[in-house]
Amino acid sequence: MSSSSFNQTVIDEFRARGGRVGGPFEGGDLLLLTTVGEHSGREHTVPLGFVRADGLLLVVASAAGAPEHPQWYRNLLAGPLVRVELGEEVFDAIAVPAEGERRDRLFEAVVRAAPGYGDYQKHTARVLPVVVLEHPGAGTPVREVASLADKLLEVHDWLRAQVRHVRAETEAHFAGIAGGAGSAGRAGPASGAVGVGREGRAPGLGLQIRQHCLAFCQGLTVHHTGEDHGVFPALARSHPELRDVLERLAEEHRAVSRLKEELVALVSGLESAEPERFRAALARTADALEAHLAHEERELLPALAGIPFPPPGR
Repeated sequence: MSSSSFNQTVIDEFRARGGRVGGPFEGGDLLLLTTVGEHSGREHTVPLGFVRADGLLLVVASAAGAPEHPQWYRNLLAGPLVRVELGEEVFDAIAVPAEGERRDRLFEAVVRAAPGYGDYQKHTARVLPVVVLEHPGAGTPVREVASLADKLLEVHDWLRAQVRHVRAETEAHFAGIAGGAGSAGRAGPASGAVGVGREGRAPGLGLQIRQHCLAFCQGLTVHHTGEDHGVFPALARSHPELRDVLERLAEEHRAVSRLKEELVALVSGLESAEPERFRAALARTADALEAHLAHEERELLPALAGIPFPPPGR
């Protein structure tokens, strides 16, 4: 049986039995992680062992000690928004590999809980990445969602929270550089980290900022795509008086997208980014996004308030 067929058998059993599986995984801590292929754009689900440590949900890109990172890890570096199935619970998460001292500390906790990962590390020269599966709603107000207006505000709350988070991490990162923070740790390029191990770096923030920034950009793209191809055309049919407004909002989507792409390009070279240039790009994106979100809320919330969410029958 091929590895993909074996994985599918485990996935099917996991879903059929509410997260319980037999065979070699019986009694073990197992979750399903769904990423989006970095090149294919298709969803890719794998069963993974997990460990809880320091109040965090952790998975390790061990590939049983293989010399190269597994594909799911490369996928989440390109698209940090992932889906997790844990028992009967299904939720979205932001996948953030730990860096430097934090990675080493968490890996020690993983090995204490599951010693086999220590054996995997001994059999490969690469540093096994430890990935934190963060709940993306952390720090976001909880809303009761009964209408499409409520859902819009929930998504906007999340986008605003991600911008605040990235800006705070960016300031900590550049403050660390200014203070001569020193080496970020021993993990080299094989770990998949951005700038890990460079002198003068804020410890453990480069990849974290990159993942949070990419998650924000990924979430923004999904939201705007859904509006452009679903919500806006439906509103234009049911509320023709809003057509001009919807056209302006769609143009704002394109303007924000251009700023977002500029930000993504800067994040990809964060280890060498000029602080003021990066801050300015982040500020431009944040200001344009906030202006757009506020405009959209003023114009669309009254119309969306009368549309139930989720739709009846779902």
